[in-house]
Amino acid sequence: MIDNNIEKVSLKLAAGFDVALVEDGLFPATVSSYTGDIRAFLEWLESKGNIFTGKLTRFHVTAYKKYLVENNYEINTINKKINSLQSFNQFLINKKYITEKVVDLRRDKMKLAAGSEKEVEVFTDVEVEKLLFFINSEEVTSRDRLIILLLLYTGVRVSELVNIKLKDIDLLAMNLTISWGKGGKRREIPLKGEGIEAIKEYLEGERRSNKFAESEFLILTNRAARMDRDAVNKLLNKLGMSLGLKIYPHLFRHTFCTNLIRKKVELTTVAKLAGHASIQTTANFYINTSQKDKKEAVDLL
Repeated sequence: MIDNNIEKVSLKLAAGFDVALVEDGLFPATVSSYTGDIRAFLEWLESKGNIFTGKLTRFHVTAYKKYLVENNYEINTINKKINSLQSFNQFLINKKYITEKVVDLRRDKMKLAAGSEKEVEVFTDVEVEKLLFFINSEEVTSRDRLIILLLLYTGVRVSELVNIKLKDIDLLAMNLTISWGKGGKRREIPLKGEGIEAIKEYLEGERRSNKFAESEFLILTNRAARMDRDAVNKLLNKLGMSLGLKIYPHLFRHTFCTNLIRKKVELTTVAKLAGHASIQTTANFYINTSQKDKKEAVDLL
């Protein structure tokens, strides 16, 4: 028979996790998704005669993943549940139930089998609109707004973003020059009007008052004369949690290139804007259409 006190601990932790996510400012739909995943995990543990007491172990994670795989869950579903477990893992550390991270996304998330058709993940039009409305709110700084607009409308890699220098921007010609690859290769990317306005706002306001204002680099932090990749990743993660969206750096680049191709832009032009060494790279990576695109095509018949 199950000890009622032990069972209450399990229920208390599930409820506490729910509250913690709400306090972190996550959207209701995201909170519901995370807590739903964790309740399903706790129910699975209970089905094994193992009532959870707060001691999440590596064995729990690998055994649950094995169960999901053997029961033919979709790869995306498994990875979403692993993400939820990682968040729960951190919650348990914060509450002093455990002291170590036992969920490792690099090891635990599923990967597509070699040779399977790749589908590039991109923002939907609705997600882009949601993102743009949010970054134009008062709670987002001019620097962070600029970062998002540059990622979204230029397709630059994060490593390129943090290395943009003031001399790389021509406000009059509305142009951004990116140095990339070996041998000092350079490419020019036209800037949209929104990007120009965001640059001006940042330069004339927030950046001017930064103690590193004399830095040659465009994007600064309060602690350094150049923002680094980790800081950008943290910003995007925080933004994703606020919006209830999955946001990672290359998602912007994927969206940029995919949208250009969908708008019938020549592949050679997309390759040049993206900084691909070969047009074949662009073709291999972005020509694969999504299931949605395929269905819409067949529906036209």
